[in-house]
Amino acid sequence: MKTYILKSIFLFLILTVFLSCDSSKSTEKDTEINTIEESTINISVAQFESVKMVLGKVALQTFTVGVKTNGYIDVPPVNRAKVSAIMGGYIKKSPLLVGDEVKKGQLLVTIENPDFIEIQQNYLEITEQLKYLKSENDRQKILFKEKITSQKNYLKAESNYKSALALSNGLAQKLRLMNISPSNVKAGKITSTIGIYAPISGSITAIYTNIGEYKNSSEVLLEIINNDHKHLELVVFEKDILKIKKKQPIFFSIPEASSKKYNAEVHLVGKSINKNRTIKVHGHLEDENKSFLVGMFVEAEIILNSVQKMALPTSAILEDNGTFYVLVLKDKNEKYYKLEKVKITIGEKNDDWAVIENSNLKDKEILLKGAFLPLE
Repeated sequence: MKTYILKSIFLFLILTVFLSCDSSKSTEKDTEINTIEESTINISVAQFESVKMVLGKVALQTFTVGVKTNGYIDVPPVNRAKVSAIMGGYIKKSPLLVGDEVKKGQLLVTIENPDFIEIQQNYLEITEQLKYLKSENDRQKILFKEKITSQKNYLKAESNYKSALALSNGLAQKLRLMNISPSNVKAGKITSTIGIYAPISGSITAIYTNIGEYKNSSEVLLEIINNDHKHLELVVFEKDILKIKKKQPIFFSIPEASSKKYNAEVHLVGKSINKNRTIKVHGHLEDENKSFLVGMFVEAEIILNSVQKMALPTSAILEDNGTFYVLVLKDKNEKYYKLEKVKITIGEKNDDWAVIENSNLKDKEILLKGAFLPLE
């Protein structure tokens, strides 16, 4: 329950009565509060409505027992990509910005390197040699069968052909990894640039390139994240981990963005303890369409059990030096509400509700809203 510096309704009412004692200025309208006793007050209907007070009764509310934890919004590894080139080169084109949406297979970056030309030349040369080497291999095979040439010559021709074929196939595969078509190279279309394409659909979250900059094959050019399947990645301490099971509900909030509570469910529980004596718990969101961003910090509670108890809203409870009170309706008529200040005992509580252990309040009407106002 929040702790307030109270602006007591009783002080307000006493001041009202004091001001109304001057009979020369008093009118029926000025005297909204008629009487004040030590434990009861009379509030006019007009004042009750102007302050927007609300009466209600003690009601059953659900209280949860859970494990408090924290973590962040994340996506599966398959939905996260760090893009780099198969070979180093100079950045020629980089048209994208952080936040841009891209589709799988879309051109991201163009890089240039004279070494690309050399690889294509080597492929073209070995491809042309294959015609001769294959012909020589076939000729030596026939001559060997007819015992016109030696086995040595035949094996040498076969070895030369197979070696060249392996080299040609290897270069062709390398060209495909560079996004260069081997058939275009055979047709004489040699290029000094290659394109880097998106491996997944998603949003650009980081860019590490500038036009004209040289990038090695080991360097990341940009990062892409697909938000289609966001989840919770929570950290639970070792002392609590045996309490955590699959399918347990999770309540979480994003404290830096909103106080609203969201729902999730335990999907996976880690199988080993980290060096800091914690374990990861993977939670699935009830609504993945919420506009959460990957990396957002979350505060969460994994619910172990829940019980229903008689409770009142925290807005109905007054606190004075550690003693708690509520205002109970004692009587009412067309003009006034008579409220009695009653001491109560509270049990467990959360941000919105507190358990009331006084059984004699079960059927009483209680001031739920308007009992006090917080001071700045």
